[in-house]
Amino acid sequence: MSASSLVAESVWKSIESTRSVTEDQLSILHFLFGKNIERATRIVDQRGVRRISGEPSGRSIFKVVGESRRKEEYLCFAENYCACYSFFYDIVNKGEQLCCKHQLAASLASALGACVEVNVSDEQLALLLAKL
Repeated sequence: MSASSLVAESVWKSIESTRSVTEDQLSILHFLFGKNIERATRIVDQRGVRRISGEPSGRSIFKVVGESRRKEEYLCFAENYCACYSFFYDIVNKGEQLCCKHQLAASLASALGACVEVNVSDEQLALLLAKL
């Protein structure tokens, strides 16, 4: 795990412990993620993050609303995957970013307890994941 990832993980845990974000934490996140953290905060502020959890397993995935006028929704795992174009272009292909704004929005909403929680059966979750 890179030093940046360790710092980010520490910040997420700190936010989760208080369910709030300080200016210092936002500054650190901005240093690590640039403008993507600003975009992610807008998505969270607009309640654009849903955590879809399967029952009874408790497994989950995030569905995050994009910022375009079409309000596309992207399935993502906060730590390591997003179905958006930016994830494949900027992160996987070019290696220029650590994660996309949708992953950041999922991490931030999760840490703040600001996700819209949706419970489905494990079978429904499996069908959703099969579309990835």
